[in-house]
Amino acid sequence: MSELLLDLKNVTKQFKGGTVALDNISFSIDADNPSIIAVAGESGSGKTTLGLMALGFLTASSGTVLYRGKDIAKMNGRERTEFRKEVQAVFQDPFAVYNPFYKVDHIMEVPIANFKMASNKKEAREMMEQALISVGLRPEETLGRFPHQMSGGQRQRMALARALLLRPKLLIADEPVSMVDASLRATILEALDKLNKEFNITVLYITHDLTTAYHVSDYILILYKGSIMEAGDVESIIRDPQHPYTQLLIGSIPWPDLDRVWGEDIAVIDIEEDTSMESKVGCKFAGRCPHVMDKCKVSPPPLYWPDDNNRVASCYLFEDKEVLPGNDVGTLFQSKKVAVAR
Repeated sequence: MSELLLDLKNVTKQFKGGTVALDNISFSIDADNPSIIAVAGESGSGKTTLGLMALGFLTASSGTVLYRGKDIAKMNGRERTEFRKEVQAVFQDPFAVYNPFYKVDHIMEVPIANFKMASNKKEAREMMEQALISVGLRPEETLGRFPHQMSGGQRQRMALARALLLRPKLLIADEPVSMVDASLRATILEALDKLNKEFNITVLYITHDLTTAYHVSDYILILYKGSIMEAGDVESIIRDPQHPYTQLLIGSIPWPDLDRVWGEDIAVIDIEEDTSMESKVGCKFAGRCPHVMDKCKVSPPPLYWPDDNNRVASCYLFEDKEVLPGNDVGTLFQSKKVAVAR
């Protein structure tokens, strides 16, 4: 049996005030199958909370988050140091990670020094230059500059280079292209793909953009109000969504066809939620679902296999199908990757 890199077991995160950001989430990432897994959903779905918990920045209200079989919340000093080296992050704002009083070199010099990665300044410089080249930056045009002297795309690729420097096993990329120009998004996404394919780094790609998720990801996890609606192979889910919520998201993607009406191929779903149908014990999407049934308001549906494809959906429309054991979608992310031309 292969080792699990990251393993979330029945994780719930409830903040003060009663807001439940994640609700009984279970999924795992196989250490032997480096892939890009997208976590998608609208604002407030719990995407960023999931990423912060995977990084150990938030603790679970219930359930456990394991890294290589160790509970992140109970790691000793040595284990936590290794965890911090192997799990890196790239955040949404490409400027906030920099101290404007330091040159950009600083964000690479600090981890090299903290983890004692180089024996002298020359070796450290060579490591920095190689990392920059790997993400498409020219060292001579990057090092020695201040953050304000670089574009948003350059700053974001610099952050990717810092992550690559540590040769992580897992990279959490939280909306890494949402604050850069459209012309630079492809470059950053290409860098993520390169980190995965050439350096065998698993990427947890958090996004609200299903278009980019489709082009760079192998698998996708669709969240709504902290619960998993659909998960599995990105090709199957984006091309043929089964859950009504996923259909809503896909129907919102604009097509380069002026004669095509957005969402014309799916059932109409009101944007305004019918709170009178909302149930704290039932399906969270019941108030917006055109297929809602009485049972949807009584108990949340498990994850069913709606078809023969490598994906599951949490919807009673498929109650005649098999149920995913333990509601753990991690098994979907451990199958052998198949290259798909997109």
